[in-house]
Amino acid sequence: MEIVRELPLDQVLLGDCVQLMSMLPPASVHCVFADPPYNLQLRGELRRPDDSLVDGVDEEWDRFTDFASYDAFTRAWLLECRRLMRKDGTIWVIGSYHNIFRIGAIMQDLGFWILNDVVWRKANPMPNFRGRRFTNAHETLIWAARDRDSRYKFNYQAMKSLNDDIQMRSDWFIPLCTGVERLRNQHGLKLHPTQKPEALLHRVMLASTSPGDIVLDPFLGTGTSAAVAKKLHRHFIGIERHPAYAEAAIGRVRRTKAGEGYGESTPTKRDIPRVPFGSLVERGLIDAGTRLMDKQRRVSATVMADGSLVSGEHQGSIHKVGAALQNAPSCNGWTFWHFERGGALVALDVLRGEAG
Repeated sequence: MEIVRELPLDQVLLGDCVQLMSMLPPASVHCVFADPPYNLQLRGELRRPDDSLVDGVDEEWDRFTDFASYDAFTRAWLLECRRLMRKDGTIWVIGSYHNIFRIGAIMQDLGFWILNDVVWRKANPMPNFRGRRFTNAHETLIWAARDRDSRYKFNYQAMKSLNDDIQMRSDWFIPLCTGVERLRNQHGLKLHPTQKPEALLHRVMLASTSPGDIVLDPFLGTGTSAAVAKKLHRHFIGIERHPAYAEAAIGRVRRTKAGEGYGESTPTKRDIPRVPFGSLVERGLIDAGTRLMDKQRRVSATVMADGSLVSGEHQGSIHKVGAALQNAPSCNGWTFWHFERGGALVALDVLRGEAG
């Protein structure tokens, strides 16, 4: 197989991931995000009780019919990912109870060094169609270094800033993608059955990469990782075997502008739990780069991608920077800071009511 000497940066490649990865040079990517097939057909869970397929699913999408073939495929793509990762690179693999335990064991067998298992708790999970088990309200992400001695990247302060200056935990409460973010086909059905929310990928990339880094996604789907990489000024290499998904991903990336937010979200009721300011940046309710002001427009600050603010020599949470600029012992950043909307100043606190 001929090796590609120049990396296909910021491109969507159509074809088998193992074959295409084998053409890329070793030690060439900083991070891998992988959302492999969930092994649903083997488990007999592609269909609802009325025998209809779950939206966006066909038998070819999750084609494995025995554990041996699934494990062999898993080993093959993980070996290629490990070959392509730089010595200090990391990999994120997401899955459910259908496959994540098998993948985790194979990763350890291949020499990956597991750093964390992160639980993505879904704010709005799909119901259990057959009503014979608990609603599956979470998925698991395995975060691993290439080797035990890797000097891997972890942007601890960015994660802390994203969580209102509180150390980020390994359970992430993020909604499924809905509304305009969810891609649909001409019949109004979900284009891809497991499209991930951009907020999830925002957190993954902000935690473990830097601007200019290269992120490889061997199962690109409809391009969530590519779109988020572009927004956060990372490079991506996306591989997808399904032509319709690849086409959707290409169009999505073309519509995405670097450094911009994720667009408008549908407002919901105000009576909701309070949320960290960083989660609003993740979900695109306020864009990185937005200029915030106090009500009298006397001071201003800029929103960063990790949810911190920068104003001159001051950097930190919305509360910390607000207090520093007022020379005060404390500050409620939610009511102190305002942003422009429709020509008027609006308090940050309003966004918490739109974050449901």
